[in-house]
Amino acid sequence: MKDLLHTLLDTALATLQRDARLPALETLPNYTLERSKTRAHGDFACNVALLLAKPARMNPRALAEALVVALPAHALLARAEVAGPGFINLFLAPAAYHAELLRALAEGARYGHNAQGHGQRVGVEFVSANPTGPLHVGHGRAAAQGDCIARLLEASGWAVTREFYYNDAGAQIMNLALSVQARALGLGPDDAGWPGDGYRGEYISELARRYVACESVSANGHTITAGGDVRDIDAIRRFAVAALRHEQNLDLQAFGVRFDVYFLESSLYSDGKVEDTVRALIAHGHTYEEGGALWLRSTDFGDDKDRVMRKSDGSYTYFVPDVAYHLSKWQRGYARAITELGADHHGSLMRVKAGLQALETGIPRGYPEYVLHQMVAVMRGGEEVKLSKRAGSYVTLRDLIDEVGRDATRWFLAARKADSQLTFDIDLARARNNDNPVFYVQYAHARIASVLRQAGERGMTHDAARGTAALMRLDSATAQALQWEISRYPEVVDAAARDLEPHQIAQYLGEIAYALHTWYNAEPFLVEDADARDARLLLARATQQVLANGLGLLGVSAPEQM
Repeated sequence: MKDLLHTLLDTALATLQRDARLPALETLPNYTLERSKTRAHGDFACNVALLLAKPARMNPRALAEALVVALPAHALLARAEVAGPGFINLFLAPAAYHAELLRALAEGARYGHNAQGHGQRVGVEFVSANPTGPLHVGHGRAAAQGDCIARLLEASGWAVTREFYYNDAGAQIMNLALSVQARALGLGPDDAGWPGDGYRGEYISELARRYVACESVSANGHTITAGGDVRDIDAIRRFAVAALRHEQNLDLQAFGVRFDVYFLESSLYSDGKVEDTVRALIAHGHTYEEGGALWLRSTDFGDDKDRVMRKSDGSYTYFVPDVAYHLSKWQRGYARAITELGADHHGSLMRVKAGLQALETGIPRGYPEYVLHQMVAVMRGGEEVKLSKRAGSYVTLRDLIDEVGRDATRWFLAARKADSQLTFDIDLARARNNDNPVFYVQYAHARIASVLRQAGERGMTHDAARGTAALMRLDSATAQALQWEISRYPEVVDAAARDLEPHQIAQYLGEIAYALHTWYNAEPFLVEDADARDARLLLARATQQVLANGLGLLGVSAPEQM
């Protein structure tokens, strides 16, 4: 619909320029077409006359009136009016909504898709949890957000690669190995000799038992067999990391999340990528030495202070491998790189971008793009749940899946804007009533499926051709409101993908579900009047398709029965 209106408005602008009623301008402004807050003021409002008035040296209202007169006639545009200082309100004909309804049915699962990405490659990195324990609810929020962003981008014409970055090197991994070793030696977290920063969860005892038992574990195509020697810290580390990677993969599989690439931080060192990156930064003159350390002049690229790259002991600070990693994304052909992280990583973002710019390889200034999520509080019975028996210090993602199921877990973790605090109410997520938003939306889909089953049981064959010819019978306020919601869906998908905000889809689904339930309660579908029945069943089927498509973008099922 918006594409059609843009075409009509552009034609009107060209007509005014051709007739010399509007000066020829080198560039036309990027005007907006916005859904009107109330349909009494039209379906869309356009600000083109307000933007053009000054460069054209015309009164904005007079320009708007001229544009309205110049608008080409079209069967889907009922009329246009000038409002206020120069807004143009556009009123669509009922046939426009009928056409969109039929388009939803014709395009099926692809309805709402667009070509925003033009087939360009984009890497979406998310979760990227250290393999030091089970995934917690924060990782779950990252998984839900990242996977939904990937789905949105795929629906918007991008060639998406899902990537998981494993921090399998450094102090935390050594702490994991030392913790497992201590357990294997019979020590507990409160005993003398327990590692100062050791991990305390029950899963450490499980890893120690499995290591001593010489078990084998497979992770991402590699099998590791435990050596059983409690003195071999390297063997313990390899087994523990592989076992936890395997467990995390199972959790993500249960959550409906997959990855195309698993990238190991250790490979950046073993393949010489970190050293190559440092040498390139030095060669381009963006480093200096001071106090025995190597510094990056990151202030030249917008950072608030210069950053240490290599400490006086010869080790690299943690942002250096991050620069090397994101350089590899550019070298692997990602036109865009999107990284989903917890908000606690905010401080490192500018220095990574500064390092990439200092490499002078043509990487865009906004590369990579970051989506940051806030913390999750889990509530049950009005009280916060803080501990998992197995993890010891936090609630795991598997805990939530086991408590409320995958659908509810995905919905609740994706349905709020990522940068807002999230309270996950277990009691609400388990409720089978309209207070539970995922139940409310899924029930709308199942309700339509039930009506279609009832039609078959009553011998009412749905004649789509007859329904198409009778679409003007969808003239009640509730039926019109539902058609309006259907027509919004492609715009919502486009905006959610551009903004990297899956919660826009969840919000929209709640609104179209409300419109469906309201219509269902106001008008019977299976009436004796065949024209009215077939038209209403067409609207119901189109609504069902949109609900299924939107739920699919969130990775949530669209049940036929509830």
